[in-house]
Amino acid sequence: MTASDTNPRELISEERLQARIAELAAQIERDYRGGEPPLCIGVLKGSVFFLCDLLKRIQLPLHVDFLQTSSYGSGTEPGEVRILKDVDLSIRGRDVLLIDDIVDTGFTLNTVLALFRFRGARSVKLCAMLDKKEARQAEVQIDYCGFEIEDQFVVGYGLDVDERYRNLTYIGVFDGDATE
Repeated sequence: MTASDTNPRELISEERLQARIAELAAQIERDYRGGEPPLCIGVLKGSVFFLCDLLKRIQLPLHVDFLQTSSYGSGTEPGEVRILKDVDLSIRGRDVLLIDDIVDTGFTLNTVLALFRFRGARSVKLCAMLDKKEARQAEVQIDYCGFEIEDQFVVGYGLDVDERYRNLTYIGVFDGDATE
């Protein structure tokens, strides 16, 4: 049996995900009410499912853009952070809400958040679906956090292993071999 024949064991159900996303959306809506529309920037590819469900629930004007990064050198060790797809909209003088799937080591997000501040954003906040604090090696402030999880390899709801499992409706723990 290969990894593609079985689904990862469920860690966070679809129901829990959707309930927490509704809570995060309500909090974000309260925090940004009355101001300029925030620029919501999703980190590709993993944040797409989370970003869509989150933003559909926010009943405020907002703008959406995307950023894609790569931070791995050889293997899975952190390396130099590269921007593969930069944002299209200007962030100067804007309130930026960066939306990502998971905060792991923190290296990439720390770099991206600093870059947005350097580019003149009025404010920069981070919304992350998952926080893997045990793996953190660089300081990152998460303003809106979905769930704290243990240091385990998770897939589903945008997270993948070799582009597989992104479309699971839940977050699961992947115990298999990525080469299967």
